[in-house]
Amino acid sequence: MAEMERDFQMNVAFFLIPKKDLVYLKNSSTIRQALERMEYHRYSAVPLIDNDGKYVGTITEGDFLWKLKNTPGLSFENAEKVRLAEVEQHMQNLPVSINAQMDDLISRAVEQNFVPVVDDQQIFIGIVRRREIIEYCAKRLSLISG
Repeated sequence: MAEMERDFQMNVAFFLIPKKDLVYLKNSSTIRQALERMEYHRYSAVPLIDNDGKYVGTITEGDFLWKLKNTPGLSFENAEKVRLAEVEQHMQNLPVSINAQMDDLISRAVEQNFVPVVDDQQIFIGIVRRREIIEYCAKRLSLISG
């Protein structure tokens, strides 16, 4: 039991996929740029940062559909004129600090496919995917029960 308690004291860094290995977008990018990049990588949601590198949210395919529905005259052809900063985000993917513990990470991962990770200045440094958390927990459970 003490070993399991120790595991839950682990740091987020153990699961971190660093920013350099991710697809993310700047909020100064256009809808068209975002759609093309998301289509290429086959992602339905990506982290969004500002020009200072701070995490500002997660942009999703659904956000683009809402923008298209609510903006008369908006089409794929003129989507290069609309910046992501102008697109309302409907999903709140809340970040955790790099110093967060497992319980913080797990509580976010229950609601989010990935958890953005920021440093002390709110600079985006990477994500933790729900998949890695589940795989890790499954391994720990098999060790305990096996």
